[in-house]
Amino acid sequence: MSSALLRATLPLGGHLGIATPTGREATQGRRTAGKRVAIIGAGFGGLAAAIRLQAAGLSTVIYEARDKPGGCAYVYQQDGYIFDGGPTIIAAPSSLEELFTLAGRHMSDYVELLPVHPMYRLSWEDGTTIDCDVMNGLMEREIARVAPRDVDGYRRFESYAKRVFDAGYVPLADKPFLRLRDMLKVVPEMARLRSDRSVYAAVARYVKDEHVRQALSFHSLLVGGNPFTTSSIYTLIHHLERNWGVFFPRGGTGALVRALVQLHRELGGRLRLSSPVERIDISDEDGRPHHWVHARGLPRERFDWVVSNADLHQTYSRIYGGHPAAAARLRKLERMDWSMSLFVLYFGTRRKFPGLAHHTILFGPRYRELLDDIFTGSALPEDFSLYLHAPTVTDPSLAPPGGETFYVLSPVPHLGRAAVDWKTSKDTYAEKILAYLERLLPGLRKDIVTRHMFTPLDFQSTLGTWQGASFSVAPRLMQSAYFRPHNRDEKIPGLYLVGAGTHPGAGVPGVINSAKATARTLLADAEKARAS
Repeated sequence: MSSALLRATLPLGGHLGIATPTGREATQGRRTAGKRVAIIGAGFGGLAAAIRLQAAGLSTVIYEARDKPGGCAYVYQQDGYIFDGGPTIIAAPSSLEELFTLAGRHMSDYVELLPVHPMYRLSWEDGTTIDCDVMNGLMEREIARVAPRDVDGYRRFESYAKRVFDAGYVPLADKPFLRLRDMLKVVPEMARLRSDRSVYAAVARYVKDEHVRQALSFHSLLVGGNPFTTSSIYTLIHHLERNWGVFFPRGGTGALVRALVQLHRELGGRLRLSSPVERIDISDEDGRPHHWVHARGLPRERFDWVVSNADLHQTYSRIYGGHPAAAARLRKLERMDWSMSLFVLYFGTRRKFPGLAHHTILFGPRYRELLDDIFTGSALPEDFSLYLHAPTVTDPSLAPPGGETFYVLSPVPHLGRAAVDWKTSKDTYAEKILAYLERLLPGLRKDIVTRHMFTPLDFQSTLGTWQGASFSVAPRLMQSAYFRPHNRDEKIPGLYLVGAGTHPGAGVPGVINSAKATARTLLADAEKARAS
């Protein structure tokens, strides 16, 4: 059934008329009819949580500070080029499909996910390249070409990554860790899998060639973690991508955002753009808390619950800054280890560059030392490793005919570590990166017709991230699961968290699963409150 026909069956502003949630969610929905939830932020986490709660019978309103939805996945359109702000690596598509399925829809009626092959191309300064892909055993053949003695080790590493995936992702990714005993249940298995080791240390046990070690350990950077300090739990990313592949939405990541917004609206949800939430007050009425949302330009509005997809620090410093529990939460957050920041340069060219991969990782001359500088240093490193995104390799419609759309991303220290004056240094840094890219893209600079930059200052000012940390709290062992900020706040009744800063963490699968954990928790709490 087409999405147009599905929409035609819906009453304006109402709920589904032809397919309703079933089982526990449907029962909870009937019992919580009329209850209202404010969602702060229209990123992937906020949209996914709103869809789940709306489908379960609650009334949801999303407040978004910017003029378009998407959060970090904001879309920039400039001179005929379409730039996805990020994220641009879509893995675990079943977690997205589930949002449509629980509402009686098919994701394919809303957006098309295109497989990306190779998933990544890795490139080193010594001329070594590795195409990472599982199609037809390509990854194993690439390792055999680069480091034939590591083929057996790669097979054993993949077996290990699968065991971590089966123990850590399948049963736990969408389960909230609200009590210490929840964590204690999984400690024995995590100990057997040596989750105390870092990602790099786990990889190094199986393969010896440094290129292969980097190829199998860089994934933790995609969720804001240093491979040398991030728990080996995150080796599961390798198997997750091997299991399900890597995808890109036709029309860009923005097309996926628009599909989720459309689904939310069809379910009766509301989205208020250009409406930053300035503060939330809590009143106690009939023995239960009510949250009064004050958004710029709008009258205050009362809700039964709030799900914050805003940055953690912003949630407690500004939005709930008047609550007595917020100050203690802030002190705890500020003692935690936060992820690196990013410098992102978007640019469009007048011509195409043949032979490109959609995703290219360019490793600089240093690996461990560079990561030390990024995660613990006090200055901007002179060298860099880069991620080059070339979406027109998969979808040429994102650039004018004959042109190419790119962004290049450089991990950099967050603003709390390195006192970089990005206002004056960003242009010089951008030129340095473009000059470096000409090794891969000869003559690049003379063919650039438009560009746009996003610095750590923009992450801080535009996205509200504390110190410009692009992935929120870093994914270290003692900042994971129970030790990560919980999906439900223990001290502020009716406040729930979703997104990169809560369990399970950053990345599209992470924030989508955080929405599942958070929505389930809220619905269970609503059921208990109704019965009391």
